[in-house]
Amino acid sequence: MKDFYSQFDFQSNLLLDTLNEEEKKLVQNAMESLTIKKGSLLFYEEGVPTGIFQIKKGKAKKFKRGFSGAEQIFYIYTPGDILGYHALFGEERYQDSCELLEDAEVNFIAKDIFFQLLKDIPRLQQIFMKNIGHEFGVLANIIALLAQKNQNARLAMNLLILQDRFSKRYKEPIGIDLTREDLANLIGTSPESLGRSLKQFKDAGIIKVDKRLIYIKRKDLIFELLNIPDSEGL
Repeated sequence: MKDFYSQFDFQSNLLLDTLNEEEKKLVQNAMESLTIKKGSLLFYEEGVPTGIFQIKKGKAKKFKRGFSGAEQIFYIYTPGDILGYHALFGEERYQDSCELLEDAEVNFIAKDIFFQLLKDIPRLQQIFMKNIGHEFGVLANIIALLAQKNQNARLAMNLLILQDRFSKRYKEPIGIDLTREDLANLIGTSPESLGRSLKQFKDAGIIKVDKRLIYIKRKDLIFELLNIPDSEGL
């Protein structure tokens, strides 16, 4: 169901879709193409914003470190996603970090060029501001999920969300490809505890595991776990 998934999807890959061809060309001409290695930070907490990014190829994680130094991952960016613009509009330092999970191709628009684009394409600012409001709601839903659901429910929900996002972005059925540490940090648990939940899901026939790839086999059993009627068509 579209409304269910949109509650947990920033939809920043759709930001430029409503522009006309001339406007899209202006944006594309402003982009600098970069090849960046896995593990590199696109931006970091308390860093000064220098521009915005678009993931062309690869994945990245949006996270914040707690007082103990542990990561809490809030979002996994995939191809097409645009990111890093919140701090520019807010005229403040970054409040979180973004790290590439694999070697990636990234489009970059420098800060001064981005602000010139907003002048050249007046409705572009409205498009970005509207999506900031949507992303605020997404983060609120993610925080509620972390606070109100037990571990197995959090895992089940995130598997549904990630499978939907990955399959849409990559245009083909693929496995959920994250390290166990990153998946644990996404659902707010330890890798050891995550391993026990994954084994329960595997033994119940809910998922199939191939090395670190996870495939959902029985969505209906996830629906039962989450008390979601199968008729909702998630």
